[in-house]
Amino acid sequence: MDPRVREHAEIIANHSTGIEAGDNVVIQLPKEAEDLAVALHEICGDRGAKPVYLNYSKRSDRAFKRAADGFSEPGHRRALYEETDVFVIARGGLNVTEDADVDPETNAAYNRAMEEVKRERLSKTWCLTQYPTSGHAQLAGMSTEAYEDFVWDAVSLDWEAQREFQAGMVDILNDAEELRIRSGEETDLTMNLAGNTALNDQGEANLPGGEVFTAPVRDGVEGEVHFDLPLYRYGREIDGVRLRFEDGEVVSHAAERNEDLLTGILDTDEGSRHLGELGIGMNRQIDRFTYNMLFDEKMGDTVHMAVGSAYPDTVGEENELNESAEHVDMIVDMSEDSVIEVDGEVVQRNGTFVFEDGF
Repeated sequence: MDPRVREHAEIIANHSTGIEAGDNVVIQLPKEAEDLAVALHEICGDRGAKPVYLNYSKRSDRAFKRAADGFSEPGHRRALYEETDVFVIARGGLNVTEDADVDPETNAAYNRAMEEVKRERLSKTWCLTQYPTSGHAQLAGMSTEAYEDFVWDAVSLDWEAQREFQAGMVDILNDAEELRIRSGEETDLTMNLAGNTALNDQGEANLPGGEVFTAPVRDGVEGEVHFDLPLYRYGREIDGVRLRFEDGEVVSHAAERNEDLLTGILDTDEGSRHLGELGIGMNRQIDRFTYNMLFDEKMGDTVHMAVGSAYPDTVGEENELNESAEHVDMIVDMSEDSVIEVDGEVVQRNGTFVFEDGF
């Protein structure tokens, strides 16, 4: 076994989740990540935790979605999560386009049926990570060996130092009333942040981490945004997304590629036309775009916004929580001709923060 796999498992167990004696642990990984499953099971055995291993298969998910005549909540799966203390899931697989031929309306219906199950899972201690496989390496345009180095270098960051670096942006956002993002000629978006909380992603729920994120006030987003980096969703690339917001709601949208998939996402439910998250990428160890949102949204010189559900911990008691069966992140490159303003003051210019040298 590659020693970096064991290090990955130890970071998950020690830093990201804090697995301890008596914990009920669900480990959901693709078959290609069996070595990581073995390492996590050894840790659970050493500590007296109780693991359950689920093999995640996109092929199986695709087959079910295409064959089923409608969906209902799987109560037995929700029951498992209700009894779970720690949930670990890793992305991976040999074919990242496995579910590309599932109809967008089918995906939306499935997500609606799974909404309460997902909410139960997210209420527990959880960690989403990546296992480096050839499918994702190919998507990133990298050799398998180079992609392994990329993933494990990002996972094994000095997370305490990263937390301290990001703390300056947390403080800025927690004092903010209004944030404005301007980039190029097509993005000029303002959002109300009053009363909501910014969180410091230091490699816990997401591994790798490396962002500061919060939620806009549900009806407090105005303007237009061009997401100039693509995203991969349900095995298909959505590129050139443009959204226009009024009173917090997407009132018009377009995409240069796979607009039907974007439309299906936005039509999932009422909450999928509102922003649930604003994130600011601050992990400069992630220095290239790889078509993997777990990494891409953390890149320095970027911001991302997610249509759909908000994380409850980011929403103040006086503000409405945006709820949705979807949560889809999209990225704006902020490295050129771009600024972030907070209450009229520029806090980032062309990717450089106000508390950094060279601002």
